[in-house]
Amino acid sequence: MIALVDYGLGNLQAFANIYRRLGIETSPVTTGDELARADKIILPGVGAFDWAMNKLNHSGMRDALDMAVLERKVPVLGVCVGMQMMAQCSDEGDEAGLGWIDARVVRFDTSQFQQRTHLPHMGWNDACPAGDHPLFACLGDARFYFLHSYFFEPRQPEQILSTTTYGINFASAVAADNVHGTQFHPEKSHDGGIRLLKNFAEM
Repeated sequence: MIALVDYGLGNLQAFANIYRRLGIETSPVTTGDELARADKIILPGVGAFDWAMNKLNHSGMRDALDMAVLERKVPVLGVCVGMQMMAQCSDEGDEAGLGWIDARVVRFDTSQFQQRTHLPHMGWNDACPAGDHPLFACLGDARFYFLHSYFFEPRQPEQILSTTTYGINFASAVAADNVHGTQFHPEKSHDGGIRLLKNFAEM
């Protein structure tokens, strides 16, 4: 069963609808006991970093989530702010992140952009794989939907699964052992996103 972490943020129904069409079982989870039964976990997220971390920390699931990911090594996929929460900290706020990946989240510096570019980075863009990884199997030239003003900066470049260009090249997907994240929204990315979510279910 793929657990969809329901802490009040993220469009869980979009994930559930995709997996239902694929014949893959999912369930929204709101308690630690439910998380303990998960084979895989999706951590969605939207909005500001501190707001999301506060919502998760007060959900009653934080300890169970850490135990599942760090001790039981359950595969987890963080999406958008859900990915950013996996870092240690963010320029967007003062709260500590989950710290599952040695990384920080930084704001795009538009003064460094060579062309006139606005924030947020919103719309369709490429995610160019940095190497072979099961999460990107059979994706070819898929494009994905983005909506963000901050990006994930891992301290170990080998953890970058894909890069995307928006003024600069940034990590649009990462992985460290059982921890995976996408800055883009696969649940909003049509065929490419469906394939990626299927890949995650089959890992």
